[in-house]
Amino acid sequence: MESSKRCTKQSLRTSIACSLESENVNESPVKVLRRIIDSPGIHQCPAAFDALSAKLVERAGFPACFTSGFSIAGARLGLPDTGLISYGEMVDQGQLITQAVSIPVLGDADTGYGNAMNVKRTVKGYIRAGFAGIMIEDQVSPKACGHTQGRKVVSREEAVMQIKAAIDARKESGSDIVIVARTDSRQALSLGEALWRSRAFADAGADILFIDALTSKEEMKAFCEVSPLVPKLANMLEGGGKTPIFNPLELEEIGYKLVVYPLSLMGVSIRAMQDSLTAIKGGRIPPPGSMPSFEEIKEILGFNTYYEEEKRYSTSTSKQGEDSKEVNQD
Repeated sequence: MESSKRCTKQSLRTSIACSLESENVNESPVKVLRRIIDSPGIHQCPAAFDALSAKLVERAGFPACFTSGFSIAGARLGLPDTGLISYGEMVDQGQLITQAVSIPVLGDADTGYGNAMNVKRTVKGYIRAGFAGIMIEDQVSPKACGHTQGRKVVSREEAVMQIKAAIDARKESGSDIVIVARTDSRQALSLGEALWRSRAFADAGADILFIDALTSKEEMKAFCEVSPLVPKLANMLEGGGKTPIFNPLELEEIGYKLVVYPLSLMGVSIRAMQDSLTAIKGGRIPPPGSMPSFEEIKEILGFNTYYEEEKRYSTSTSKQGEDSKEVNQD
């Protein structure tokens, strides 16, 4: 019986995803993301860290993707997520990602890179970069990864003012970018404080709420009961964070609307590159089953699409060049 219910839910979710995809063609990424949030069920958003990983997320059929500050700091700088990556680097990387895909992208903006005025600049910059959503957190700068030691948060008043500044920046830009309000006060202070801040963020006008590093299913349920009309985001930190890992159906039953996976793509990439380098160092090449064929790689990167489009602009000179190549080959 339970298995049948799960299959029915999964079939419904698949049909909804197909419907969303067919309706996305002429809509802005922001409108698509808002429609995803308003649609039934829970929606998965794997984290991309560059244009290629974002393209793979889209090709896999996910309705949206997330840009993890942890993964971007690791991939772009080779450094830890400890506030070392800058606003400019995140916007630059984000623009490359949003331009590579047609699905909406939710951007991690850390603390907004300063006070409320910096938050306004950050929101406007993320809008120009093509993001459909932006996540602002209440840690002090320099921030720390949510599941590591040393978290400190700004005061209640400053945290709320940052969300209000983000909303003001959205209005001033004439945009409807989705604003995700994140608090790290569960680990920095207490669960009670995190729940209070979540309510305050909802009252300030945040579109989605997120408490990072909740430690149990009971805490997650308590969070989802806060401001029940405002969607909640879950963070499934792969590899062993403070939050227990649940599958999408379980998260939906708890009360979540979105779930992000911040480390999956970067984590498996690290391991695959390590294995490949071990093989090369041993005088071998990676075995065929461990990587796509050259033809598959070309298809993923768009070579075939490029060649087809290139034909539209061919000239008599370029055709002569192609003919001479064929003669030489003969």
